Amino acid sequence: MRKIKYKNGKRLQPYNLEYTGLHRNKEIEMQLFVYDDKTVDEYESASIVKLKKLIDLSRINWLNIHGLSDVDLLKEVASHFDIDNFMLADILNTSKRTKLEEEKDVLFFNIKSMLPAENSDDIRVEQISFLLKKGILISFQEKRSDFFTHIRERIRTNSGIVRNKKADYLLYILLDAIIGNFYITLASEEDRIEDLIDLTKNSADPIILEKIEKHRDNFNFLKRSIIPLRDSLYDIKSIKEDDVFNEIESENFSFFSRLHQKCLELLEQIESDMGSLESASNFFFAAQTHKMNEIMKTLTIISVIFIPLTFIVGVYGMNFDNMPELRYTNGYFTVMVFMFFVVIAMVFYFKRRRWF
Repeated sequence: MRKIKYKNGKRLQPYNLEYTGLHRNKEIEMQLFVYDDKTVDEYESASIVKLKKLIDLSRINWLNIHGLSDVDLLKEVASHFDIDNFMLADILNTSKRTKLEEEKDVLFFNIKSMLPAENSDDIRVEQISFLLKKGILISFQEKRSDFFTHIRERIRTNSGIVRNKKADYLLYILLDAIIGNFYITLASEEDRIEDLIDLTKNSADPIILEKIEKHRDNFNFLKRSIIPLRDSLYDIKSIKEDDVFNEIESENFSFFSRLHQKCLELLEQIESDMGSLESASNFFFAAQTHKMNEIMKTLTIISVIFIPLTFIVGVYGMNFDNMPELRYTNGYFTVMVFMFFVVIAMVFYFKRRRWF
């Protein structure tokens, strides 16, 4: 899992723009959809010069930018769409936490998208940013991914109501797709927790504790990512009540409220899963303690059995001349039989008391 240190993130000034993510070798690709309820035009690998000619504000425009390594090109995009340096800095700085920023003609959304890593307990993290302006939605991704493939198909095939709605509805379904990734990640973590719980019942390997702590870190990271998203979605309600930003249709605010409810569901499920993880940890320690107690009980019983035998051997091991038993013809066999019956009697007593 890529650690996102919000408090210790690289401190960058707005005039000193720098991409802080991991995908520095990814070339920037720009994909543009221009559509309405009747037609859709799709442009791949569009340049900034072409964008100025292709964008049609009488229709809905979705500009999806893959890659953030070319800062100079992003500055040109920001200049063309009147994006200030503060927002561009937040787009490039991947250590920023999820945030919502509202200005007169633009709504800025910054979010972390997560998916489970294959063949690993890690979580893949990517920062995605959105800028919503009149008639246009711009999305910034660190690299090309398939998060929004199904949404592109819905636009191409005119499936659902996406082409009958404005750009604010497009923002909603894109955010919904990212939140869907949280559900996928959480489901993967829950499956691994079930495997861990089964493992704690059958193994005492200390590696189990390392796995438990790893998944606890994953849950805490998910929680830290969802809480600011929940707060940002709740803040969208305030947009409905003011006149600063008017590009979200009044009937679409209910969609963002649904996303807020999904965040609450995710947080509740995370709390429940962390409780299960704590139970697995407690069960592991309880099993270890029980196993140790069983070992100590066995050793104690063996020690107790040998105490009287040691006493008898010690008595007849003394070198006194006046010990009449030493001269008995069958003295050795008599003592051995007596010691045997002592052992049998003690074992019978322990069994009756259910000490083992």
